[in-house]
Amino acid sequence: MNLNNNVDFFNSRIVKISIYSVLSLVLFFSFNAFAGSNEGAEIPAVSSEVAYILNTFLFLVCGFLVMFMAAGFCMLEAGMVRSKNTAVICLKNIGLFSIAGIMYFLVGYNLMYDGVDGGYIGTFSLFDRSSDVDLETGYASASDWYFQMVFVATAASIVSGALAERILIWPFFLFVAILTGFIYPIAGSWQWGGGWLSELGFSDFAGSTLVHSVGGWAALAGAVLLGARDGKYGADGSVNTIPGCSLPMTTLGVFILWLGWFGFNGGSQLALGSGADATAVADIFVNTSLAAAGGVLACMIVSKLTNSHTNIAATLNGAIAGLVAITAEPLTPSMGQAIIIGGIGGVICMYGMKLLDTLRIDDVVGAIPAHLFAGIWGTLIVAWTNPDASFSVQLMGVVSYGIFTLIVSFVVWLLIKSTVGIRASKDDEEYGLDFSELGAISYPDFTSSKK
Repeated sequence: MNLNNNVDFFNSRIVKISIYSVLSLVLFFSFNAFAGSNEGAEIPAVSSEVAYILNTFLFLVCGFLVMFMAAGFCMLEAGMVRSKNTAVICLKNIGLFSIAGIMYFLVGYNLMYDGVDGGYIGTFSLFDRSSDVDLETGYASASDWYFQMVFVATAASIVSGALAERILIWPFFLFVAILTGFIYPIAGSWQWGGGWLSELGFSDFAGSTLVHSVGGWAALAGAVLLGARDGKYGADGSVNTIPGCSLPMTTLGVFILWLGWFGFNGGSQLALGSGADATAVADIFVNTSLAAAGGVLACMIVSKLTNSHTNIAATLNGAIAGLVAITAEPLTPSMGQAIIIGGIGGVICMYGMKLLDTLRIDDVVGAIPAHLFAGIWGTLIVAWTNPDASFSVQLMGVVSYGIFTLIVSFVVWLLIKSTVGIRASKDDEEYGLDFSELGAISYPDFTSSKK
């Protein structure tokens, strides 16, 4: 009795499995036949309102990822300076972000985007936020302002690190106001604002030149006029290493920047209203990460082959340089090309630091090689992966931005230096700017009182 019941049960199970298997096969082949019959058919487009919502969402989400980069710059710089200067670094970074936002509202945005029309400059006027839903624009106007504002703050952050440990804080803030309100917006109008370089076909997807090289040129002008930190370079031509207070903090800063860069590059697709846009953003994310990885690995290998130890500072800057290099064109490269572009960018940054030391230009965090030198490389190499780009036009853009930003920044720095001064006294520099500038000490348990 039990045996028969078991046989019946077994047989019923076989029948059911067989039926399910046949049905599954039928459904599988039916689905594939259906898919094949629609191969090449266009994916239905979303409505204008849905596209408006998705595009706005992209701007806002990627915008706050880029805003998080401000914390990355702060942590990187705070770790690379000596503990007696960390509080000043913190104030500089939150101060410059605030100044950038206000200046971009007062004049920067419209100077960059309003009425450029193939020219060299926009209009001097306030940004007028519209709360109306205008489906023709494809996104909320405020979301675009916010996304562009965090970019200008990034350019200012580059200057902060290069000039650390000896620049007075209020003259620095004065330069930031001019940079974010006028210098950067005018430069940005030439390409992103539909200016003369855009008309020529210059390509800079997310700002290797417009953001990073502009910030790097401004930092270079300041570093030259400011001079090196006391004790950095010997009279005999020697270069003295001045270690920072926290490599873990610096590493955390680099990881935060790496994360924020997905918003930097991914958001620059400027649209998420179609399947093609979504795929492009995903491809950009992948290439961005691989370029950073390429920069890290290249610096690890080269520093180990050329020195007795692997240089962690060079490796961390290699990640940033790789990110900067891919920013000019993160969409068109293959995954392998992204690694190569980032890897070469990292090596350029590493040897760029040696070049600055040879020239006795003191860059505390390596901002100039990581952002300026790698930015130039990334902009020029666009012609390798993007068939629509011309190397000659890319070179013209690099040179034009360099001449404009370097000269104007140098003049502004010189005016500030000759009027209010830009450099802390030797005594204040020796004791630390935390106390002289802020009257505060970041690590009181490890700092003696000033006599």
